[in-house]
Amino acid sequence: MEWLAIFIITIVIVFLLRSQITRTSALKPGQPAPDFTLSDQNGKTHTLTDFRGKWLAMYFYPKDDTPGCTKQACQFRDDLYKLTELGAAVVGVSVDNIHSHASFAEKYNLPFPLLADDRAEVSARYRSLINLGIARFAKRNTFLIDPQGKISRIYLSASAADNSAEVIEDLKQLQVQTAH
Repeated sequence: MEWLAIFIITIVIVFLLRSQITRTSALKPGQPAPDFTLSDQNGKTHTLTDFRGKWLAMYFYPKDDTPGCTKQACQFRDDLYKLTELGAAVVGVSVDNIHSHASFAEKYNLPFPLLADDRAEVSARYRSLINLGIARFAKRNTFLIDPQGKISRIYLSASAADNSAEVIEDLKQLQVQTAH
């Protein structure tokens, strides 16, 4: 009987994950980015319109202070000068709370906002939520949003090690394309 319970739980988890993946494809480049109003690690509220007129690299990540999430955050930190030179801002988003974000940002000297989506509403709007009922996590997805607020690029299951470099390369290409 134990194997039957494990089999049923496995089927349910696969179904939930598959439905999450299917919903992720609903957002496409060229569409307006879903609006958000979230607080950062310092309690400051940010909205999508705060970033009008500049590019925004909005990356979703599963959990503060875990190995992959730390690597990704530190890569964005280390590349922040290059990103700002290209006219881009960076925000990280997870379902962790403000206090967790504050500790994470302080520990790794992260100079950009970490937005607390503790109700998981924004992660869901960006099709970047894994909801297993008892646990919710943001998927490691990144959205490059143009200065007019439209999605320009989507990085599904982004690489923690290479995501910021991918965003930088795409920003360079996009800026060359818009210059012509």
